[in-house]
Amino acid sequence: MKHRITLLAIEDSMADFFLLKETLKSSDELDVEIIHEDRLESAISAASERRFDVAIIDLSLPDSFGLETFVSFHQQHPLLPTIIMTGDKDHDMALDAIQKGAQDYLFKGESSATAISRTIRFAIERQRLITELKRATAHVMQLQGMLPICSSCKKIRDDKGYWNRIEAYFSEHSNVQFSHGICPDCIKKLYPNLKVSGAKPG
Repeated sequence: MKHRITLLAIEDSMADFFLLKETLKSSDELDVEIIHEDRLESAISAASERRFDVAIIDLSLPDSFGLETFVSFHQQHPLLPTIIMTGDKDHDMALDAIQKGAQDYLFKGESSATAISRTIRFAIERQRLITELKRATAHVMQLQGMLPICSSCKKIRDDKGYWNRIEAYFSEHSNVQFSHGICPDCIKKLYPNLKVSGAKPG
């Protein structure tokens, strides 16, 4: 079964756009809905108005040229996996784009339907993993630093000033799940006459 995606193609050359469109039509892996824009400004607007799975951007557009074309687009839509496509076989510039956030690059006229399809799928998957990693890191960062905790009941005060049970706080700010039990020290304190097998002497 083909993987259905929506792709934003940012290309001012109708001949190059038609070639990309026809190449993707012959893909055995992807069923692609392509939205075409021929200016950077209109592409930025289009990506704001609807959801795309991936973008392919030419670096030479009427209103922008070179690496700055990708940088300007990426600054506005950092979560949209973006592949640069250029007619200049400048590997250094392509690698520079990747260092600045591009997921991959393609040179015009060199890629088969299979190669483009897999580049697109890998770009989408890498961006998904990067987004999940950033989200997980953000959760970890929330748990760093000093937490106000009541010395008596052990509730934690959140950033809005509310006091929460410790398990409720951590459940909200992490993927931690709690099961409840009672430790041997508390058993002895609360139930002094209860004998617990396997409990270590205090």
